[in-house]
Amino acid sequence: MSDVNTFGQPVGVAVPGWEPRPRPEPVTLEGRYVRVVPLDSVHYSDLFDAVCGPDDGPLWTYRPVARPTTLAALWMHLAAVVEDPATVAFALVPLEERAGRASGIASFMRIDPATGQVEVAGVLYSRSLQRTRAATEAISLLMRHAFDDLGYRRFEWKCDSLNEPSRRAANRLGFTYEGRFRNHMVTQGRNRDTDWFSVTGEEWPDVRARHDAWLDPANFDDEGRQRTSLAAS
Repeated sequence: MSDVNTFGQPVGVAVPGWEPRPRPEPVTLEGRYVRVVPLDSVHYSDLFDAVCGPDDGPLWTYRPVARPTTLAALWMHLAAVVEDPATVAFALVPLEERAGRASGIASFMRIDPATGQVEVAGVLYSRSLQRTRAATEAISLLMRHAFDDLGYRRFEWKCDSLNEPSRRAANRLGFTYEGRFRNHMVTQGRNRDTDWFSVTGEEWPDVRARHDAWLDPANFDDEGRQRTSLAAS
């Protein structure tokens, strides 16, 4: 969609009254199935138990560092994330399985208040959190905060092009694939091509409605199994 200026050139549509948006701050977001809270050292021990066990190496394949094998190593890794001024980091605390214990992390990154765009990045779910309604709700809460509370226009998801579970998650959550940045990074000594996905402010109301319908308790049976998939909602 475009307009035409007085010189007969195509230009982007006007954004009436646009002003830079507030920068995200560490906040607590309450859901039915999960709490998204500012990441803090009080969570590190629970996270070590959740994502750093001997069988958890695959959780770290596409991350900047390999699986930390000691609490001290995880502490240093997460402390650097928390102290990064360009990042707002959160712990994901489920209210069902492992209730009250941090079981994952996610961060706001590439924050650009002037243009109203932000990326959710560094998403790490424990195996117990994967494929749960708490995991879906955590991302939905972060999107809701960015779009509805802060008035952002663009919400991004990026992943290693070889990380098929992350690609599937982006599609399931309603993100649109935008393309591949080749030779984008070197991660753990290996090349990374990065796939870009986004949801725009115009798309968000429909995406939010789909999330809400899927997360409705009526969509789950007594054992917590979905009646209708998010892709079909």
